Amino acid sequence: MKFINISKISILLISLVLFLIFPSCKSTKNTGNPQVVSSKTGKSLQQEKKKNTSLFIDANKQKILGNYDEAKELYIQCLEKDPTDAASMFELSKIYFVQGEYDESLAMAEKSVSMEPENIWYQLLLASLYENNEKFEEAAKVFNNLIKKYPDNLDYYNQLAIIYIYKGKYDDAIKIFNLIENKIGITEDISLKKEKIYLQINKVNKAVEEIEKLISKFPTSGKYYAILAEVYMSNNMYEKALEAYKKILEVDPENPYIHISLADYYKKIEDNEKSFEELKLGFANPNLDIDTKIQILLAYYTINEIYSDFKDEAFQLSEILIDIHPNDPKSYSIYADFLIQDKRFGEARDAFRLVISLDSSKYVIWEQLLIVESELNDNEAMAEESKRAIELFPEQPLPYLFSGVAYYQLKNFEETVKSLNQGLNYITDNDRLLIQFYTYLGDSYNQIKNNKASDEAYEKILMLDPDNDYVLNNYAYYLSLRNKNLEKAAKMAKRATELKENSSANQDTYGWVLYKLGYYDEAKEWIYKAIENGGNNNAVILEHYGDVLYKLNKTQQAIEYWEKAKAAGKGSEFLDKKVEDKKLYE
Repeated sequence: MKFINISKISILLISLVLFLIFPSCKSTKNTGNPQVVSSKTGKSLQQEKKKNTSLFIDANKQKILGNYDEAKELYIQCLEKDPTDAASMFELSKIYFVQGEYDESLAMAEKSVSMEPENIWYQLLLASLYENNEKFEEAAKVFNNLIKKYPDNLDYYNQLAIIYIYKGKYDDAIKIFNLIENKIGITEDISLKKEKIYLQINKVNKAVEEIEKLISKFPTSGKYYAILAEVYMSNNMYEKALEAYKKILEVDPENPYIHISLADYYKKIEDNEKSFEELKLGFANPNLDIDTKIQILLAYYTINEIYSDFKDEAFQLSEILIDIHPNDPKSYSIYADFLIQDKRFGEARDAFRLVISLDSSKYVIWEQLLIVESELNDNEAMAEESKRAIELFPEQPLPYLFSGVAYYQLKNFEETVKSLNQGLNYITDNDRLLIQFYTYLGDSYNQIKNNKASDEAYEKILMLDPDNDYVLNNYAYYLSLRNKNLEKAAKMAKRATELKENSSANQDTYGWVLYKLGYYDEAKEWIYKAIENGGNNNAVILEHYGDVLYKLNKTQQAIEYWEKAKAAGKGSEFLDKKVEDKKLYE
């Protein structure tokens, strides 16, 4: 298993940085073949160099402009005029790399180094290209040479150590880090790097030694005791871990994380009582940030419910959170979430209102508050709070829906229509939400006798969801009340019964449409099914059954069902007259 992964992507990034920061050096040093130079006269040589320099400058301009193909062609011309031009080789290497021509890039970098082996930039580019081509031995040789020439440059040591780690030469990497340490003394960076290597090769004692060196140098810092404890915990050395945690309490009693770490320790050794006590101490520490505490609390419930065995703990910790962070809205927000999970909607509403009093800028809190109001069926509050949410977040569609629902329940259908039509403007790519809007619009328009708009709303829903049994049922029923498109109504009502077979509402609607069409025997069968499936206490269904019986000349039975309907609740406007006169009115 590799400890550090030096991928081609990382090398690409390194090389791109090099491409940007390396100077476009035009070498003035002649390291070429003396015979080539001597074949020219002094004057012609100077002229060629002058031309070459001009080409090189032009090439650099094209490179800066991002015209790599043009730059490449000019650098090639430079080399045609002077095959020893290491600077052009260097620039070509970088362009080849950017264009994905890795072999050509490496070959050109090697040539530039052979021309000017003392040039550090050429060496660094070559090393990065070796790594990119997974030629790690060659890359290591480059850095070893650089270290010999520049023994005080620690970057070269680090680069060499990384190569050794990648190749799995952990002992060699440790030696390099030791060389660095000999130069600069014990440091956190080097000691932790060595610790990780030792853990990687399962030399736990060596890893411990590295941390202990840091503790010796920084004896009043709890940080390194915490790292030591983590090493012990990861290797099931629990007693030693506890000793390290106790040292933290000695040297840094206000450490914000110590009690959380101890809670984890006691949980690992299955002492849940002590674990929870430590958690409470951690939550009571004002130095521990609230986000860490909230992350711990989130572990107490699933997406659907609080873990029942730990419900009391969750609420205790939430209450401590509020005590310690009384002015932070997050305290009340997480507490409200727990209350919702526990179905304590009234208390959750109070908590969300406190959140809003502290910070009203978080849309999600308003949405949760409106959901709670819906659960409480407090339509007055939902209407008022959705209005405030709309003022703060006018482009969020959901508050308009809550507003519409609240006004619908309050039978203020004009306001329902107004809210929903405004909210429609802000719905994008959400068919489910559109369906909810149009459903309430269809029902509301029906209530204010705008039948055309009601039908249009239902038609839009059925375009999106042709098997919406609720809409099929309502649309069919309203058509039947108006004696319009009864054949279409019958098809929709029948489909609704197929989609939801035991729905008394759907069965009654289908029976009622059949009644309107004059199919009384079939109507009687379906409405009786509705009575058997829970409609025996529904005034409308009982009245419908009485009407069918009357049409079938079963007058006495019809009167009995009208009387049952009257006793059950509110029926049609003719129900009292039917009972009183013992005959059918429509």
